[in-house]
Amino acid sequence: MSLGRIIKFSFQDIVRNMSLSFMTVLILVLMLLSINTLIIVQVLTDRSITSVKDQIDVSIYFDPAAPEEKIQEVRDFVAGLPEVTEERYLTREEVLEGFKQTYAANTEIIASLEELGTNPLGSTLIVKTREPRDYEKIMTALSVPEYDEIIETKTFGDTETAINRIEMVTQQVERFTYALTGLFAIIAFVIIFNTIRVAIYTQRVEIGIKRLVGATNWFISGPYIIESLIFSIVSSAITVGVVWFALGFIDPYMSVVFETQNILTNYFSSHILFLLGIQFGAVFLLTFISSILAMRKYLRT
Repeated sequence: MSLGRIIKFSFQDIVRNMSLSFMTVLILVLMLLSINTLIIVQVLTDRSITSVKDQIDVSIYFDPAAPEEKIQEVRDFVAGLPEVTEERYLTREEVLEGFKQTYAANTEIIASLEELGTNPLGSTLIVKTREPRDYEKIMTALSVPEYDEIIETKTFGDTETAINRIEMVTQQVERFTYALTGLFAIIAFVIIFNTIRVAIYTQRVEIGIKRLVGATNWFISGPYIIESLIFSIVSSAITVGVVWFALGFIDPYMSVVFETQNILTNYFSSHILFLLGIQFGAVFLLTFISSILAMRKYLRT
């Protein structure tokens, strides 16, 4: 019976202070949306960096006259390096075929190649490493006199600069989002704090009567704690709906960029319980602390 009365009183307080309750939920939703924006930015950044890393490699071009045993020696050496995750070898014939496909529209180059009558291209070894900075180690390891005779050149697409720029932009966006989240959290705290104080002040006579008939502090403060729980549930539910709608709008554009379907939707679907639990817990903790601090003064009197 006491719990039923506490829940009844909490809904009465929400209706009495409808405008303040609406503003409280609105600020909490904005705070949660800023948190979700930070998560989206982090997911897209990780995918961008992964995509750029996948496109980086070292191409080692061998001399056309290089003996196969020497080439195999280089392949074994490179494959044994701990930084190397993948190595792909293209024979002279495969390199020539790829060259023809690349310049198929250029009749002059194709005609010149046919006039030679022989394959002027050497084999190629393509190497991928764990991190972009590891490519410099590969280049240095192969820059020894014993390999100079069989290796014509080594190329390294320096896309590490692009990764650094992505990370720099991401850090700036994250700082802004953190600041925005903190601002909404402070505003939410102030609004909830004052909402509870106004509600308690307007009901100070009722609280006095409750004390006279033996009501405990828990019975008096219970409705406001229930209000905190209601605010947390409503704001979390609204945020989930807004975020899900936004993801459905954003994902098609991200699919074009990353050539993968439903990047954000799949991420949020697989982490929904964790994300919802963390965000609900953070909002409830914020509203609960605000309510407790607002009630302390009146519960002591």
